[in-house]
Amino acid sequence: MSKRSSGLIRGAGLGAAMALIAAGCVTTPLPNEQLAVAKSSVQRAEQAGAPELAPVEMAAARDKLARAERAAADHAAGPATQLAEQANADAQLAEASAQEKRSRKAAMEADANLQALRQESLRSTQPN
Repeated sequence: MSKRSSGLIRGAGLGAAMALIAAGCVTTPLPNEQLAVAKSSVQRAEQAGAPELAPVEMAAARDKLARAERAAADHAAGPATQLAEQANADAQLAEASAQEKRSRKAAMEADANLQALRQESLRSTQPN
């Protein structure tokens, strides 16, 4: 191998190493927007009664949000983004579950009231 080709190979290797170092310095931005959306979803779920009506889903949302915040604090943008999106989905599920359970309870109460009215109506129309 000639001195010239050896120098070219060495230069190419040095250039590749510098490119890899430069690529490693490029960071993915932290998912501030995803974290804010997840926090908002968790708050909405809490206000919808999810801690009492959907405790499993609510716990999952809170846990993933906390883990996302820790990952963001550690500048781990990829895991932070993924966890924030999962926390958002879990919080939305918790909110929807809480609303569904409240609706079901209200429907059962309405049915019971309607049944009571029917029985009262039958009693009042029967001869004494």
